Amino acid sequence: MEAHATFDVTGWDASSYDRPEEGPELTRVTIRKKFQGDLDGESTGEGLFCGLSDPEAGAGYVVSEKVTGTLAGRTGTFVLQHGGIMGPGVAPHSFGNVVPGSGTGELAGLGGKMEISRTEDGVHTLTLQCSFDKDNA
Repeated sequence: MEAHATFDVTGWDASSYDRPEEGPELTRVTIRKKFQGDLDGESTGEGLFCGLSDPEAGAGYVVSEKVTGTLAGRTGTFVLQHGGIMGPGVAPHSFGNVVPGSGTGELAGLGGKMEISRTEDGVHTLTLQCSFDKDNA
């Protein structure tokens, strides 16, 4: 199934762990989100970011994010592992997966891939290409 949800970032707590004289800054971030759409819920994630101070020069991130909510009428939790890059000559893109075995409750057995997109006016959308294993169908 394909599921779409817009989301708002409701919390962003960042701390730098490397500020070199040359090169990009490295930052650790706790992120909180609220989802609306095929996924209704919220998440908390821990991320490592490179280049937040000047993303136009190049930036990248990786995040582990625990989602709590309802997806396609099923309630529970699952974990997303995702990342992305952007920069000169590189179209912004993201990549990620539902961590196998991370689903709980009615979301046990959830698996699949994910992508995050952002419109020019700043609306973020999560797209999940997902399914449930045969034991939980």
